[in-house]
Amino acid sequence: MASANTHQAKIQFGYRRHPDQDRPGQSPAEHPVVVVGAGPVGLSLAIDLAQRGQRVVLLDDADRIGEGSRAICFSKRSLEYWDRLGVADRMVDKGVVWSVGRIFHGESQLYQFNLLPEDGHKRPAFVNLQQYYAEAYLVDRISDLPAIDLRWRNKVIALEQRNDSALLTIETPEGAYRLQAQYVVACDGARSSLRQMVGAEFAGQVFEDQFLIADVKMAAEFPTERWFWFDPPFHAGRSALLHRQPDDVWRIDLQLNRYADPVVEKKPENVRPRIARMLGHDKFEFEWISLYKFQCRRMDRFIHGRVIFAGDSAHQVSPFGARGANSGLEDAENLSWKLDRVLRGVSPASLLESYHIERSLAADENIRESTRSTDFMAPNSHQEARLRKAVLALAKETEFGKRMVNGGRLSVPCSYDSPLSSPDADAWAGGPRPGCSMLDAPIATRAGEQAYLTDAFRKGGTAFALLSFSNGAAFDAPDGVKDIRIGGVGGLADPAGLVASRYDAAPETAYLLRPDGYVAARFRHPTRAGVAAALSRAQGLN
Repeated sequence: MASANTHQAKIQFGYRRHPDQDRPGQSPAEHPVVVVGAGPVGLSLAIDLAQRGQRVVLLDDADRIGEGSRAICFSKRSLEYWDRLGVADRMVDKGVVWSVGRIFHGESQLYQFNLLPEDGHKRPAFVNLQQYYAEAYLVDRISDLPAIDLRWRNKVIALEQRNDSALLTIETPEGAYRLQAQYVVACDGARSSLRQMVGAEFAGQVFEDQFLIADVKMAAEFPTERWFWFDPPFHAGRSALLHRQPDDVWRIDLQLNRYADPVVEKKPENVRPRIARMLGHDKFEFEWISLYKFQCRRMDRFIHGRVIFAGDSAHQVSPFGARGANSGLEDAENLSWKLDRVLRGVSPASLLESYHIERSLAADENIRESTRSTDFMAPNSHQEARLRKAVLALAKETEFGKRMVNGGRLSVPCSYDSPLSSPDADAWAGGPRPGCSMLDAPIATRAGEQAYLTDAFRKGGTAFALLSFSNGAAFDAPDGVKDIRIGGVGGLADPAGLVASRYDAAPETAYLLRPDGYVAARFRHPTRAGVAAALSRAQGLN
């Protein structure tokens, strides 16, 4: 399998005829899961399902990757997910690690922030990596997993819903054929053809202001930080963003007039003077130029019969805040374990409804934050413009003013108000509550090796886990649940005390973790009956 090891590598994947296309009488081949769309979300979902033992057909209507950087900011949460998929090391090794951002108004810095100011985490706050690299590493991982059948230049052109399956008609260079799947997952992007086939609306807001993206290659001494300007001297009255990527490539976003002609503005000869004014020189080459409008939209329901929507096919937000690709990866992480349990018949199909509940809440949160960012960066009225002017003035003098400035609030894991969570019955002063993502911390193995809590969670497969804090007495995890024990005989060590601190733990404290690393329940004094009831609820069994 080809790897993306060169600058803006465009990797071509050949179309291959599959035996499914030669079935007698054109009877459709039957498969448990068909994933449509081989972007980061579809690729990750397929890998996750395969690691759980599911056979997956993955279809993509193209046959190549490497057309533009597109998504470049991947969050700590996404990296922890990719850790479990076996690809995070490559992402971090190639990517540009960062956690510090700076906000400027005119020529002056308003403030700076650090997204991960504390030590004791395996993965950084963010890594910048061109999407074509991320996709290439995921495709390489798929080559190690025979349970995934990745078919390039296979375009879904028709869908027929049935009571217990979905029938797909697929167009290829050698004609059409059909597949029947128990479930279809649509990861086919903002222009999703499957969304149109189920007749679902994509409702929301399209903002009129336009933004120019230019990825330029140059040698520069800028620090590895996120720089955002309001009303910079090189782009008066508008906003600008600068971000570093691997291979000496820099992402530059410039706000344009809403009436600007996209065809004219995208011409390199018109982009070059803008970038030269920003940089103070014209010693750069263009990698990619694109123009876009902010769009904050979502489907009303993410599940339509046997078709489940994830990523941009289900929801879309503005790129400021890195909420697009990261929220799509969280969709994949949330859906994979639930779909696996339903396919194996150990949880009812109703468990999938929690995917819609949880991830639609996350979509609403991302759209809300993205809309606020857009309104602040591109005011739609005189009142909004006056408010922004006042906030920027306050930010120069006050801390509360700085907190009101919105240059794109960056992606964080959503907290779920979920039917799978068991409410707290005890008093807690901190720690992740039910419906929140687990926190990482350094640990030491029984052999004295340094590791992280996320490593212990990843080890031993993809099941539920019980994180318990022992005082010498052991509380054994139920059958089929991973046992992660901190302290006590044979337990993992907490050398810096950060596990106990971050989980507000005392002796006997226990957390029940879902297969996606979210807290299902927590206990000060766990009992077998209490843990069993919480586990049953988290599995959709009651």
